[in-house]
Amino acid sequence: MEKWFLPGYLVVNIIVFILYGVDKYKARHKRWRIPESTLLVGAVLGVFGALAGMHFFRHKTKKMKFSVTVLAILGLELMLAVGVCLYLL
Repeated sequence: MEKWFLPGYLVVNIIVFILYGVDKYKARHKRWRIPESTLLVGAVLGVFGALAGMHFFRHKTKKMKFSVTVLAILGLELMLAVGVCLYLL
């Protein structure tokens, strides 16, 4: 199972990155948008893809609440990863 974690996590982050790009495209073309809640769930699943998408597409970076929430998710996931690593050692 461990051998599938990193490739799976990479795929999820790529999907989240694309999701942010699609929402930015829709915003520019005044089309139906992806709900912020969906983007935030994507950030929980693939926070690095969300951060990369926010910065690469310059999307949702001016919304302070959104940016802070994604950074908080990053902080929580990093603390969780450190905790898991310490537990396994």
